[in-house]
Amino acid sequence: MKIAAMAAGALLAVAPAAAAGTAQSEPAAGGLVGIIQAVPGASVSVSIDGRTVRAEAAAGTVLGPFVLSSGRHRIEFTGAGDVSARTTVQVAPGSNQDVVLHRPAEVGGAAVLHTYETPMEPIGPGKSRVLVAHTATVAPADVVVDGTVVFENIANGEFATADVPSGAHVVELLPTGETENPILGPLDVELTPGTVTMVYAMGNPANDSMDLVVRSADLSPDGSVTPTSIDTGSAGLVKDWRLTPFGHGSRSSR
Repeated sequence: MKIAAMAAGALLAVAPAAAAGTAQSEPAAGGLVGIIQAVPGASVSVSIDGRTVRAEAAAGTVLGPFVLSSGRHRIEFTGAGDVSARTTVQVAPGSNQDVVLHRPAEVGGAAVLHTYETPMEPIGPGKSRVLVAHTATVAPADVVVDGTVVFENIANGEFATADVPSGAHVVELLPTGETENPILGPLDVELTPGTVTMVYAMGNPANDSMDLVVRSADLSPDGSVTPTSIDTGSAGLVKDWRLTPFGHGSRSSR
C-alpha cells in the first residue's frame, strides 16, 4: 500500500504574502491553512473565500499550506452528490491548521469536514512529531508502531499526537483490541528529524480504498536532549511507551 500524497512545505499565497513556492513560514499578520481531499473516488473543486484554488482535486490531494490573513475564512469543496461541504476556519497570527474532507465512519455517509491544528511546538534532537487522524470509513482503531500500540481506540474524526524517535518505523492500523489482520499496512515510514508529520487515514477496507495522506512541516529545536520515552498522558494514547533511540539498541516494551 502506498502513501497517497506528501507535501513538505509547499506555500501558495491567497492573501498578499510570500510568493508561491517559497520556503514555509508563518506570516506576521496571519497563519497557514492546508487543505486535504481524503474522499476516495471523488474529484472536487476547492475554493477559499470564493476563489477557486483547485478545480479538480482528486483523492489524496494536499493543497497549500495557504497563507491567510487573520480572521475568518470560508473553505468550500464542491463535488458530485454528497461530496460537497463547506466550513469556516478562524486564522490567528502564526496559526497552522489542516482542513480535511473525508467520509464518516458509517458506510454511505455524506462527506464531512474536520479541522486539525498542526502541533508546531519546538522539538528536541533526534525526535519527530506525528499527528494521526482517523478520517477513514472504519470503526475505532489502534495505531501500532514497530509492534507496539501507540494510539488506541481512535474514532472517526479523532486524532492523537506523540513525539517519537526519528528514522524508519513500521506502522499498522488495526481494529481496536485486535492484533492481526490490519486495516492498513504494514507501512514503512521514514520520519525526518525536527519535523511534524500529519497523517490522515482515508478510505474503506471493504472496497480496498484504504490509504494515507501525509503533510509535513519543519519544527524549531527546543534545546533538549535525545528522548528515551514518550509520556503522552491524554485520552486515546498509550502512556509511557518506553523506547531506545535508533542506533542505540532495540526498543523495550512498555
